[in-house]
Order: sequence, then C-alpha cells, then structure tokens
Amino acid sequence: PRCNRIEDGGVKTPRLFLFAAAVSLVFAAFARAESDWQHDYSKAQEEAKTNHKLLFLNFTGSDWCGWCIKLQKDTFSKPEFKKFAQESLVLVELDFPRGKTQSDELKKQNEELAEKFGIQGFPTLVLLDPQGKEAARNVGYLQGGPEAFVQWVESARNR
Repeated sequence: PRCNRIEDGGVKTPRLFLFAAAVSLVFAAFARAESDWQHDYSKAQEEAKTNHKLLFLNFTGSDWCGWCIKLQKDTFSKPEFKKFAQESLVLVELDFPRGKTQSDELKKQNEELAEKFGIQGFPTLVLLDPQGKEAARNVGYLQGGPEAFVQWVESARNR
C-alpha cells in the first residue's frame, strides 16, 4: 500500500477524523523531532562517505500520507530502529507535505531527488551505499516494524 503523488479530489472528510489526524500528526512530529533525520542531501551524502555508512532516503508525505504516518509510528519512532540507524545509517527525510511550509530551496532539492530516483508514490524508501549507488528500494508501507526494516537493510548490504 502507498499514497500516490497525484491529488485525490472530491472526498469530504468528517471533522472528527480531521481532529484525530491532527492529534496523531502532533505525536508523529514529536517522534520525528527527537530522531536524527537530516534534510540536506549533500551534507548527508558527505557524512555517509566519511563514516562509511549507508544513506537511507525516506520519500514521504509526512502530514497527509496515511501509510507514511503509519511507517513513522510503527517503525521509525521505535527505539530499535533509532539504535540501528545511529550505528549503520545516515537518515534523510525527503518530505512532500501539504500543510507544512518548506523553504523554496528544500522544495527544489526534494523535487529534483524525486525525479532523479523516479518516485511515483509514498512512502518510497531508497538505500544507497556510501558511494551513492542504489542498494535497495521499497515502494509502499514496509510491514513488520523495526525488525523487518533491519532485515531489509541487512539483505541489501549482503548482496
């Protein structure tokens, strides 16, 4: 399952659902704020090379894509993920929000990277080796929480 980049139109959402979604977004923002996600791709690339780590790109619609929010809640906010990521990955969030504001520079970077990597929907997870070569890709929600994520990374590393 994934969210498409194309706008869905014409559906009316009940106010209660909007309130519940807003509350969960607040909690997701708190979880994201305490993590080590970067937003500058060039800096993250340099860090990956310097520290011999994999570069993990998370293409997301963090404030509107239900599967992205679920992935954040089920995997990225968990201590097991954070510990593994700190040891093995440089995390880059490439966000395409509908309600949050971003600088023009950040929007431009994210759009260029989405085009470069052929992103068609969210979430799309891309794992790059320290030299920038794609090692793995997952389109849509990755089931199984932190354990499945670690297994996905390890199988890519061992190819």
